[in-house]
Amino acid sequence: MKAFDATRIRKTILDMAYAGSTVHIGCAFSIVELLAVLYRNHLRLDKDDPRSSRRDYMVLSKGHGVMAQYACLNEIGWLSDEELGRYFGNGTRLKGLADAHVPGVEATAGSLGHGLSVGVGLALGAKRNGTDQICYALVGDGELNEGAVWEAALFASQFKLDNVVVIVDANGFQAMGTTDEVMGLGNVAAKFAAFDFDVATIDGHDETAIDAAYRDLKSMKNGRPKAIVAKTVKGKGVSFMENDNIWHYTRLTPQTYEAAVSELRGKA
Repeated sequence: MKAFDATRIRKTILDMAYAGSTVHIGCAFSIVELLAVLYRNHLRLDKDDPRSSRRDYMVLSKGHGVMAQYACLNEIGWLSDEELGRYFGNGTRLKGLADAHVPGVEATAGSLGHGLSVGVGLALGAKRNGTDQICYALVGDGELNEGAVWEAALFASQFKLDNVVVIVDANGFQAMGTTDEVMGLGNVAAKFAAFDFDVATIDGHDETAIDAAYRDLKSMKNGRPKAIVAKTVKGKGVSFMENDNIWHYTRLTPQTYEAAVSELRGKA
């Protein structure tokens, strides 16, 4: 069985969302391959110690996509099946937004725009400590509306943090509409390049392309921070959810849960 299999991760997300009668399925689905490849091949972790001082960092700035990260932490063994089954329930630590109290979650991220600032701080600390740790920070494209993101990008360039990799989940949507309708972003890759980042633009569901982008960028020790603009599909993996922004806030019914699971089962 392949570690961090994308179809299995999507099934776990569906199970969590159904158990907790909660939302944000589409925005979790769009980042599945980005996280699966990162955890499988690139993120250096101590499986026995989520808080190891030598770990690489994964900051999920778009904290509402946290079900995808929880599913990956379940693959590692840091979160149990039983705990995932209580997702969003009374007394659980697994809330609907990223929470740093959960092992493996580096930052609390519900108010958007702050995760990259946390990430560049972690990267600066690693530089000053003389380690080779890398900080990956995953942001949403709608989140780029927040000015704090660009302040953090300026900071990363100023301090030559080539150990920062910003991953942009460019799925074209945010909570209340398309990114073009709410606030057009223009050429995101060109914007990061203007902030003196090395930039790669990829298909965010092509695991081979994702793997190559992570490998190539982290090998470039040239004093320039890195950015990956990943073109993704919101709701990827379940046909009736793909590019339908209603699944940002829609809860599963028994019928839609079974239909989604059945479609994923056909891809396994």
